[in-house]
Amino acid sequence: MKLFLILGAANGFLAVALGAFGAHGLEERLSEKALGTWEKAVNYQMFHTVALLVTGLLLAKMQSGGMIWAGWLFLVGIVLFSGSLYIYSISGIKTFAMITPFGGVAFLIGWVLLGYAVIKYVQ
Repeated sequence: MKLFLILGAANGFLAVALGAFGAHGLEERLSEKALGTWEKAVNYQMFHTVALLVTGLLLAKMQSGGMIWAGWLFLVGIVLFSGSLYIYSISGIKTFAMITPFGGVAFLIGWVLLGYAVIKYVQ
């Protein structure tokens, strides 16, 4: 699905931009722990950007409802997991850190659905 390729490209851009911002714009402003949290958010965003791209490429070859759901769950995971960690890093408000596990669960379900679709449809 072309949409997942576009979303993957956009998230790749954002991950690189946010990584650079964290390394150069926040290094003097945040604690080492907060910078580590920011870096974790960037890493998970980039890993799942690759998952979005792979999902889009696989959907170009085969149609699978499970794989479409996987793509959406990767996107939801990026927003909830990485997004909450970005906000928590800057604000220190623990409520945002409590959202993070929901993004992690979205990632996990997305990977299971992607794996299931590959097993079922790829010969």
